[in-house]
Amino acid sequence: MTKIQYYVASTLDGFIADEHDDLSWLLQFGMADFSESYDRFFADVGALVLGATTYEWVLREGAGWPYGSLATWVFTHRELQVPEGADIRFVSGPVAPVADAAVAAAGERNVWVVGGGPVAAQFLEAGRLDELLVTYMPVALGRGRPLFPVAAVTPPLRLAGVTTMGDAVEHVYRIG
Repeated sequence: MTKIQYYVASTLDGFIADEHDDLSWLLQFGMADFSESYDRFFADVGALVLGATTYEWVLREGAGWPYGSLATWVFTHRELQVPEGADIRFVSGPVAPVADAAVAAAGERNVWVVGGGPVAAQFLEAGRLDELLVTYMPVALGRGRPLFPVAAVTPPLRLAGVTTMGDAVEHVYRIG
C-alpha cells in the first residue's frame, strides 16, 4: 500500500534549516553514513511533493535535478523554471487533490513529502501523512525553520523503528 512519508533531517532542537534556509549545518556531516539508508528509502519513492523554497534550494544547490522523471508536485504561487527531463507540476490550494494525484502516480511505491515544514504540516493537518522519518543530527541551531510550524499539532505518534547512522539517529513514526 502506498504511503505518504515526510522524510527529513532535523537538528536535535527540531529545525530542518537555519533562518536563511541554509543547510550547511547538515551538509557538514557528509553523506557517507547516510547513503545506504537514503538509497533504500528512495528506491521505494514513486512521486514527490515539495514546497517552493525546497524546490528552489534543490535547483540552486544541486548538480542538476536529482529526482529524474519522477512525478513531482511543487506548491507555489509563482512561475518557476523546470529542469530538462523533470516531470514538474506547479500547484496551490488544498493538499488533498495533490495527495490523491501523487498516490496515483506513485503506483505501488510511496510519496515523499520532501519539504518543507509548512507543506508537511498541511499534509498532516489534512490527515494525508502516514509516516514521519526524521534523522536527528547531533547539532542544535537554537532557531530556524521548524520540522513542523508551531501551528501543526500531531496526533500521538507510534514509533515504528530506530536506526543509528554514525552519530545520527533515524526515528520512523507511524501517524494515526
